[in-house]
Formats: sequence, C-alpha cells, structure tokens
Amino acid sequence: MKLKSMTSVITKSALVLAACASLNSFAGTSAPSGKAVLPPVVEDGALFDTIGATLEVGYDSRYYFRGLWFADNTTWSGLSLSVPLTEQLSLGFGALYTSTVDTPAAGANDFDYSELDLSTSLTYDAGFAKLGLVYTHYEFFDGFSGSNAGVRRAGGELNVGGVEEVGATIATSVGPVNLYGGFYYDFTIGASYAEIGADAPIAINSWLSLVPAVKMGYGFTNYYTVLGTQQSGLTHVIPSLSAPIKLTKSATLTPYVAYNISLDTRHTNNTQDSEFFGGVKLGVTF
Repeated sequence: MKLKSMTSVITKSALVLAACASLNSFAGTSAPSGKAVLPPVVEDGALFDTIGATLEVGYDSRYYFRGLWFADNTTWSGLSLSVPLTEQLSLGFGALYTSTVDTPAAGANDFDYSELDLSTSLTYDAGFAKLGLVYTHYEFFDGFSGSNAGVRRAGGELNVGGVEEVGATIATSVGPVNLYGGFYYDFTIGASYAEIGADAPIAINSWLSLVPAVKMGYGFTNYYTVLGTQQSGLTHVIPSLSAPIKLTKSATLTPYVAYNISLDTRHTNNTQDSEFFGGVKLGVTF
C-alpha cells in the first residue's frame, strides 16, 4: 500500500510538472523568479487629436484690406474653428478684432479705428480643389477708415458703419504653387469684388520656410470708391514675402514684408499710391 501510494504521488507530481511546463511553453518565457508580471501600459485616449482651432495675434505697420488703406500701426487678434461634418465637408467659424495703436491724420488729431469681423463658412474638398462659401459681418466701431482723409464724412468715412458680405472661394495646388481666388458681394453698398492669388512655400530647414506670394483684386461698379473717380477696375497688386518660423509643433511665428501697389480704382482713394509695409503674427493651433 505504501509503495502504491508513493508511486501514485510521484505520478501525480510528474503530471503537474508536465502540465506547468506545457503551459509555460505555450505562453512564452516565464517571468523571472520573485517578480510579478506587469500589465501592458495603456496610453491615455481622447476623442480628438485636436479641436481644429487656431488662435492668432499680430501687428501691421499699415493695414491694407483689398488694396484699400484703413489705418496705421494696428494690432489684431483672431480665433478660427473648423468642425468636420463629413470627410469632405467642414463648417468654419471665425472672429477677428483689429484696432489702431497710432494713426496720424493729416490736419487733425490722431483718429481712432477699430473693427470686428465675424464669419461662418462651409468648405468642400472636391479633390481637385477646395470650394468654399463664406458669410462675413464687418463692424466698424469708429466709422469706415478705408479712404483718404479728405473724403471723411459725418458718421464715419463714406457713411459705412457695418457691412454684410457673402463670398465664394476656391483653392488648389499646381506642383509647389498654391492658387486661390474669391468673389464677394457686399450687400451694404451693392457692389462686388474679385481676387486671385498665389504662393510658393520654400522649405529652408525643418523649422523655417520662405513664402513668396502675390495677390491682385478687381472692384465692380463702385466697390468703395469716391464719386468722380473710376468706379470699376483693378484695385491693387500686392507682392509679399513671409518667413514662417515653427517654434513648437503647434506654434508658428511669421514676420512678413509687402508692397501695396494701387491700381485703377485706388490711385485717388489711398493716402499713399504705393508703399512698403510689414508686420508679424503668432499663431497657435489646438
């Protein structure tokens, strides 16, 4: 009996050891003796990598909008948000506030200028190009300053305090060159404006680029012109050179220099016919 019991114990022990060895072989290398097996590290998750927002602040020595001078030494801040609706369609929102630090006025004290732009847009990626539809409200808190000091009127320059505008845009690329254009209708004055442009980013290294660019505009009917001057025609051409500096993965500092050249409908409406100006902006995406 004792011999049989001992044989039975030895047999069972051998079977247990064999089973453990089999399981260990199936599972892989066993953990070192005396050390616990740690679970794999799980990275923190999130619904979105980013929320599609961009915050920018900047300074311009001269504020030109579509070839028309508005003010000097302006600071501005803007926030934009892009919300994807489908793989091709996105909804955009934007807000931009601009104000002058110091704008001398001929024959008068320095005048104040401030502006708020609120916009919403739809952008569709058609593959060959991105097509956009945008609606913008411009609010001129101190009157519309985009005209020569000699044509100011009571209630703001050209009697414009706010503007409602709708526009259609297109953007595409041909090799290293980015092309874009837009057509806009101003409900406030019942006039239209069209613009085309191009830029060609040149990478200097992993954090610095140079971006030569050019824009040209055309005003229809009476797109912010003074009576007695040419009412329709080319507004301006503006070559520029910017140098985006990638500070971090999300922050970029961009200084620039530009040259505004007044054309047919801007010769008599700008304080300077043609001139250099420049500025800098800081943008952060999150």
